Amino acid sequence: MTITRRQMFGLTAGTAAFLAFKPEFSFAATDKAEDAIKAFTGGAAPMEGTVALDTPEIAENGNTVPVGVSVDSPMTSDSYVASVLILADGNPNPAVATFHFSPMSGAAEAKTRIRLAKTQNVIAVAKMNDGSTYIDRKEVKVTIGGCGG
Repeated sequence: MTITRRQMFGLTAGTAAFLAFKPEFSFAATDKAEDAIKAFTGGAAPMEGTVALDTPEIAENGNTVPVGVSVDSPMTSDSYVASVLILADGNPNPAVATFHFSPMSGAAEAKTRIRLAKTQNVIAVAKMNDGSTYIDRKEVKVTIGGCGG
């Protein structure tokens, strides 16, 4: 009687297949989020102020975390918010959403729900029509991760 390796270690075919395909799980480092910010701003360092994030301090479930962003701007043809980038610096892909605005938008405000893998910073970067950029960050504590954790 010949004993196979699977039998010796008590592995089923499904377990053996899972072990053969061992995916590498990794979360985005803060530098990925910083690279995304640099790409969005054209390398310029964003200033504090003007943009405000509205996030919960604690998210009971990372699968659906409410996030709101608003930018203080007159929204005229001379001065308006062109776009806002939302990032989550601990997610595998930190860029979560981009909102585009024009003077016809009336106000630079948006609300959405995002998925957070773990406790991390949510970041909003606003780009104005003149090229200036503004940033706001909030830490959101996640009790149950939204990406399988």
